[in-house]
Amino acid sequence: MAFDIDMIKSVYARMAERVDKARELTGKPLTLSEKILYSHLWDGIPTKEFKRGKDYVDFAPDRVACQDATAQMALLQFMHAGKPKVAVPTTVHCDHLIQAKVGAEADLKRANQTSNEVFDFLESVSNKYGIGFWKPGAGIIHQVVLENYAFPGGMMIGTDSHTVNAGGLGMVAIGVGGADAVDVMAGMAWELKFPKLIGVKLTGKLSGWTAPKDVILKVADILTVKGGTGAIIEYFGEGATSMSCTGKGTICNMGAEVGATTSTFGYDESMDRYLRGTDRADVADEAKKVAAYLTADPEVYREPEKYFDQVIEIDLSTLEPHLNGPFTPDLATPISKMGEAAKKNDWPLNVEVGLIGSCTNSSYEDISRAASLAKQVSDKKLKTKSKFTITPGSEMVRYTIERDGFIKTFNDIGATVFANACGPCIGMWDRYGDKAANGPRNTIVHSFNRNFAKRADGNPNTLAFVGSPELVTAIAISGRLDFNPITDTLINEEGQEVKLDEPRGYELPPEGFAVEDAGYIAPKEDGSSVEVKVASDSERLQLLAPFTPITNESLKGMKLLIKAFGKCTTDHISMAGPWLRYRGHLDNISNNTLIGAVNAFNKKTNFVKNQLTGEYGGVPDTQRAYKAKGIKTIVVGDHNYGEGSSREHAAMQPRHLGVAAVLVKSFARIHETNLKKQGMLALTFANENDYDKIQEDDTFNFVDIDKFAPDVPLTIEVVHADGSKDLIKVNHSYNAQQIAWFREGSALNMIKKENAA
Repeated sequence: MAFDIDMIKSVYARMAERVDKARELTGKPLTLSEKILYSHLWDGIPTKEFKRGKDYVDFAPDRVACQDATAQMALLQFMHAGKPKVAVPTTVHCDHLIQAKVGAEADLKRANQTSNEVFDFLESVSNKYGIGFWKPGAGIIHQVVLENYAFPGGMMIGTDSHTVNAGGLGMVAIGVGGADAVDVMAGMAWELKFPKLIGVKLTGKLSGWTAPKDVILKVADILTVKGGTGAIIEYFGEGATSMSCTGKGTICNMGAEVGATTSTFGYDESMDRYLRGTDRADVADEAKKVAAYLTADPEVYREPEKYFDQVIEIDLSTLEPHLNGPFTPDLATPISKMGEAAKKNDWPLNVEVGLIGSCTNSSYEDISRAASLAKQVSDKKLKTKSKFTITPGSEMVRYTIERDGFIKTFNDIGATVFANACGPCIGMWDRYGDKAANGPRNTIVHSFNRNFAKRADGNPNTLAFVGSPELVTAIAISGRLDFNPITDTLINEEGQEVKLDEPRGYELPPEGFAVEDAGYIAPKEDGSSVEVKVASDSERLQLLAPFTPITNESLKGMKLLIKAFGKCTTDHISMAGPWLRYRGHLDNISNNTLIGAVNAFNKKTNFVKNQLTGEYGGVPDTQRAYKAKGIKTIVVGDHNYGEGSSREHAAMQPRHLGVAAVLVKSFARIHETNLKKQGMLALTFANENDYDKIQEDDTFNFVDIDKFAPDVPLTIEVVHADGSKDLIKVNHSYNAQQIAWFREGSALNMIKKENAA
């Protein structure tokens, strides 16, 4: 039986009335995305039509999910909200703090020793406030959510950008910062700008070496890393209904890499099979009763150009396997062109490591198809040329693939099975020890979702390419980046030319899923007696103090902290990897603030000018010097600033250190929201060329901040070292509520104020 079945029934019970009213108000057929959005309005029955990309709307999500790295800060904030229990079903998943090094058993044991303080804190807070807790080793948050909590037509938010994975089961699932999660956990409305809609029509059917992963790799090629910003991507067509539910999850998962708010698919038989296969027949039965409301109206998919803001069509029958990278997930290369591209770009052809799994590709289907290739190594008398690792997505998947012999198959070819955790996908991979920063130039291939510089192993010289588990396995067997399993052969130990057979697998385990201990711990019904302890001398955890409001006066005489050049992701602003240990201690983790951003004036990282002394030093040290003198600062950036994960630390850290404003050419959606939530100014150049006017010794004065209002640009006086000045116009997307957050110091301060009223 499913978790929270009564909640799911209530969602379905109100859906028809709300969707029918929305259809009446808009006067047109509705997409699936619109049906879910309109049926989850905070005010209940729709009373007006919302303008896509324009109107801010209050929603009532059905549930919240948090992973351990972001849950720390989210729960530290929730403890200030004054609530005895979470208002909606909420879960915490311990998956980020387990470093991959030796293998599953040893790595999990080490994590439980080194991070026990954090795990104990999360478990106790969960127990106190009615939150479901998934202990270390239970699995990766998004796979566990898909297996246990996702349901067609629902809406959820999660403190991880890949929350969107649940779109594979027909949800609108959106990655947010912890402050957004606190709103919903505290029983408040959750605000989102009504998204635009991108329709992706999938024709034909996948076959051979092509996998669902190749669909999203192609979409990333088309849309680029910012092409989906502010939009929901909705997939449909015969190609969509022909693929598995977990395959759909893979596609939705990597929608985060094109900046999409989320991605989703209409309810179909594959979702029904998956629900029943994961012991949720009760959800499947309820979904069937309202099936027409769990997909778009027929007219929408017949004439998509009328109902979507953009339509993309992909023929799965002709789609080729792709590898995307290096250093960005949208640089797509069909496998038939990889040899040519590698030669042109001087990419190392020798592949040192192939890695499969992660939240993106760790389903039973993924593992079974990869295992079918691994089995051919012994059958065809081959040897695996690259190191090879497997990261199962959950304990249920791991237990089942062990029962079915797949882990033995992998072990037989010398592979390493890591713990059911994020591991290398988020930089929790002890590949080089303390020598990562100066590691050798090398190539790896993986089935993860991101491949930014230093993302996997901390080595800026590692070129990481993203592909399907099947393609990654084949390349690991061959040891070469330019190996095309469709056409190329390998020489076996007997000197014979052999060709790998096409991968084969199972959508669901033929004998069903099995598990002894899934890793779930239910909270107390009444947690009022539970005591949450945080040691005053802890280096891992720190109770939060409210942010003080940024005054109009402090926005005069501001200094430039850094003018970031080029790509500046959340990894550049607040690195993961070893820094994850400080995710619950705001002051300690602030020592990594913007150390990965490239200074536009000298093209170096973590090396900026201190205007008070004229000397150069690290970004955090320089910022702390400004803070000690009571001087606010501004960060300037390029396009899609804050691309990447949902981590609100990338907003909280600069705020904690005294950064008051971030001025860029454009923002990634989640990061812009996070800055607003923390009471900062998130601004964009009205004229992008004004970015070039910013000089290293500039001082900034906000001349009309007292008139801060929705839809009204602000003016900044930029005073240069020679005394000359430039007046630049900057835009913002703040509404009245968000301006109130700024005036109060943060959104959390507003919640506390309203609760106290």
